[in-house]
Amino acid sequence: MAPRIQQVEAADQGRLLRVRWEDGGESSYPCVWLRDSCPCPLCFLPSAGARRLLFEDLDVNIVVKHVALAGGKKISITWPDEHTSEYEAEWLKKRCFSEEARAVMQADLFLPECQFWGSDLQLPKIPFEEILCNDESAYKWLCTLKKVGIVLLTGAAARQGELIRLGHRIGFLRLTFYGPTWQVQDKADANNVAYTSGRLCFHTDYPVLQHPPGVQFLHCIKQTAAGGESEVVDGFHVSNKLKKQNPEAYQILSSTAVDYTDVGVDYCDFAVHCKQRIIDTDSSGQAIRINYNNATRDTVLDIPAEKVRPFYAALKEFNDLLNSAEHKFTYKLEPG
Repeated sequence: MAPRIQQVEAADQGRLLRVRWEDGGESSYPCVWLRDSCPCPLCFLPSAGARRLLFEDLDVNIVVKHVALAGGKKISITWPDEHTSEYEAEWLKKRCFSEEARAVMQADLFLPECQFWGSDLQLPKIPFEEILCNDESAYKWLCTLKKVGIVLLTGAAARQGELIRLGHRIGFLRLTFYGPTWQVQDKADANNVAYTSGRLCFHTDYPVLQHPPGVQFLHCIKQTAAGGESEVVDGFHVSNKLKKQNPEAYQILSSTAVDYTDVGVDYCDFAVHCKQRIIDTDSSGQAIRINYNNATRDTVLDIPAEKVRPFYAALKEFNDLLNSAEHKFTYKLEPG
């Protein structure tokens, strides 16, 4: 049922609006936020979902002049300059500032659920064409990708161009200095270690970029008879393990800015350099992104000499955990 408002009143000398709901709950809304979020055509552009109100025109100390309730479904506020704002009950309920309501909203917006895994991974599988043709399957794929971090799509054609179809299904492919898409194959004078036949270390691609890719698509067109296995590891799961067994090592990797570099010629000439922390964390210290590619880690190390060996020791412990049999999952892609 749609939420209904039983009573509304100004509080804190008009700087706060207190709403009592018919279900017995209560919510408080700061008036500066209400004025900033006014949905009227003067303050908001519905076609773009964007705010028109300029921040320099916002009074952070604003108070309510008059507030009225319309049938339990809408609140109308008149501000000191006689501007009027109206807010639907359902809109307000979703944006309640209580800890519980904020958690629900954040879960709805960002799908925070994570499934950590090791060598016991049950690799999720979805038919490729099903994703292209069915919105429900595409949504399931994206939610699973967000939750698990990897999904195997089956039954694509063994020809070039399928990744472009997949990328266009959900948005657009990002251009890099290797081109819109590229072939991973053994090359003479390779400008990337991926273009060699040797084993690759566990890595995230492009930590040298200011904004590394969030999702990557790999398409097997032709597979070798011997070798060609893929290995994956859950970097978040391993980071959590490191944090528990060696908090100091975790702190070093989540606070040290590491230099990455990539230089060469491919789709274009490129010479890029960037600093990234190997383990990016949120305000609570929880890992939210891994930036680790040993191949492109620069010989430049911008830390005092006495901190070099502790950094290497921390990175070695992290790398050993990545490569432990209990954490990595191995599989082999078939064409398509």
